[in-house]
Formats: sequence, C-alpha cells, structure tokens
Amino acid sequence: QVQLVESGGGLVQAGGSLRLSCAASGRTFSSYAMGWFRQAPGKEREFVAAITWSAGTTYYTDSVKGRFTISRDNAKNTVSLSMNSLKTEDTAVYYCALTRSTHWGRPTTYNYWGQGTQVTVSS
Repeated sequence: QVQLVESGGGLVQAGGSLRLSCAASGRTFSSYAMGWFRQAPGKEREFVAAITWSAGTTYYTDSVKGRFTISRDNAKNTVSLSMNSLKTEDTAVYYCALTRSTHWGRPTTYNYWGQGTQVTVSS
C-alpha cells in the first residue's frame, strides 16, 4: 500500500523560506514522478512542481520558477520542495502526489496523494 506523508508546512512572513518534505513508502518508485500541488481556499488544485524519480528531471509552474526547488533523495524515498522568497499568494494547502504519467501538470493523472500540509505566508 502506497503511503505519502508530507511535513514541513507552517507560518512564515513574506520573503521567508520553508522546506516541505514528502516521504513515500509501499513500493518502488523508479517508474514514477512525484509532484507537488497546492490548493488555496475557493480555488482549484494547482500544479507547482514535479520531479521524475529515476532521472531527477524537474518541472515547475511559471509562478514559482526561480523561487522553488524540487529535489529527491532516492535512498530515503523522499521528495522535498524548498520554497524561497515566499509571497502571500503562495498560501495554500500543499500536497505531494505520485504519477506514472508524463502529464505532470494534471492532477487527474496522479494515482496517490498525501494528506496535505498548510503553508501560510503573512504580509
């Protein structure tokens, strides 16, 4: 049974940094990609970043390029999202998810989801 557990959310002032982690367990993930999504109140779930587990190829939505970095630790089955220069509009619940699809930006292609972690950026 695949399990994804996020950690690292919290409250930070605008301009600050946070690091989210997602620990995956339950199977081997070499053929998967891990994505991070976020959902603000009243808004649809939005793609943030993704990384392929084997090659480490990364993808980002334009609004976070240059500020967020996604990385993986194969030995620990963990994917992290380092978030710098945070803005109030980054406030959302952040979810990690697994997919075997190459459609990184589509939440419907992801098979497994974590429970989410709240990130709040204050002005």
